[in-house]
Amino acid sequence: MGREAVLAIDQGTSSTKALVISAERVVLARAEVPVHPAATGPDRVEQDPGELWDSVVEAGRRALASARAEVQGVGLANQGETVLAWSRRTREPTGPALSWQDRRATDVCRRLDPFGEELRDLTGLPLDPYFAAPKMAWMADSLDPGWVATMSDSWLLAKLTGEYVTDAATASRSLLLDLDTGRWSTRACEIFGLDPSTLPTVVDCAGPIGRTSAFGETLPVTGAIVDQQAALMAENCVEPGEAKCTYGTGAFLLVAMGATRPHPRAGLVGSIASRLQGQITYCLDGQVYTAGALVGWLQSLGLISSPSDLDRLATGRTPGDGPVFVPSLAGLAAPHWQAGARGVVSGLTLSTTREDLVSAALEGLAASVASLAESAVADVPTPIARLRVDGGLTQSASLMQMQADLLQVPVEVYPSEDATAHGAAALAWLGCGRADEARLVTSGWSAERIYEPSIGADQAQSRLSRWRHVASLAADLAGRSG
Repeated sequence: MGREAVLAIDQGTSSTKALVISAERVVLARAEVPVHPAATGPDRVEQDPGELWDSVVEAGRRALASARAEVQGVGLANQGETVLAWSRRTREPTGPALSWQDRRATDVCRRLDPFGEELRDLTGLPLDPYFAAPKMAWMADSLDPGWVATMSDSWLLAKLTGEYVTDAATASRSLLLDLDTGRWSTRACEIFGLDPSTLPTVVDCAGPIGRTSAFGETLPVTGAIVDQQAALMAENCVEPGEAKCTYGTGAFLLVAMGATRPHPRAGLVGSIASRLQGQITYCLDGQVYTAGALVGWLQSLGLISSPSDLDRLATGRTPGDGPVFVPSLAGLAAPHWQAGARGVVSGLTLSTTREDLVSAALEGLAASVASLAESAVADVPTPIARLRVDGGLTQSASLMQMQADLLQVPVEVYPSEDATAHGAAALAWLGCGRADEARLVTSGWSAERIYEPSIGADQAQSRLSRWRHVASLAADLAGRSG
């Protein structure tokens, strides 16, 4: 017999990762299968559901074949607000999934704008095409009887187990969940023209969901959660004011809020961090839509040949003296919420170099995250004393140092690129009734690197003020054109 372990699957925007993690927090095997979101037109980003499903199965099977472990449960983390339509009977999709980056439901949001404040009060979320319900409403007119539009997690869990469910944390990203009760809001569904009886059952993030034979042997599925909340759990951010940021396709800042529902005052949103044994904990969160996507864009223009060029080109630049870059290439999220915003580069001269542009892009990303952290100050009971970070872009020392400088707090790098999968593993253990193993996953780690601020508060504020001015211009331009 092999070592006891769980299978943790992180189905993300650009890849699906599967990790087999032992009861001692050892990664016994890891497999990664790429997926390929496609920008099919202005404001349109789609994903192939068949590719998503195949990647989950392939990654899971490859990891299990390498580990030879005695798997106790499976945890699934999902990419969040990505939506698809599918048949409840056959579980086959009707067409492509609309990525969380897709903006084609903007007209739905404009039409429902008079209900924006009511929806924010009910659900904690602003009326924005980033979230699931506008996409679901956009799809609803073309749905035949027996077809449903849901976030990708419900479809994947139905394919895995036959059960029609979603976890409370994922459901809180829909614009349809009553944030106080953790149940579907009849009023929110009415505003969007959606029938609440067609929505999946909301379940805890840990506990028996069903059984699957998709990976070969029949295994219990015992954990489910949205990706960013999985990383928040993995990085052990549980006390109010503890924060993490994941630098993936986008950058996502989450701040733990405990058992008290947040009512954000400065542009962030309130969501469920987890629901365990019926008990809800909350978080604040804010998003930068383009982080890894920004790096991909720099590559497509030939400014860099690979992410490894970032530090080489940015080294020696003096941040704050060159161009200002607002990386709103797919719109501005929190705290501006301008879906129509576009990226802006200010301060170009004939002497501007490729190195200046790359450095400005990194500082623009760091300033975007710092702006989110500043917005959180209005709502957290204690100041953010440190930022825990994960994701591929944490490998850029230049970006991480800029982040520490602009935040004026230490930045602690999580010791794995797979924080989301570790969070899913913790929930899988918890859902098996193995609380000690779950605690080891979330607390048994130490930072791989720590970046301390290298500039003073006045200099940091000067650089941030310069960036905020240009970001406000981008938001104002989008507001006028919208």
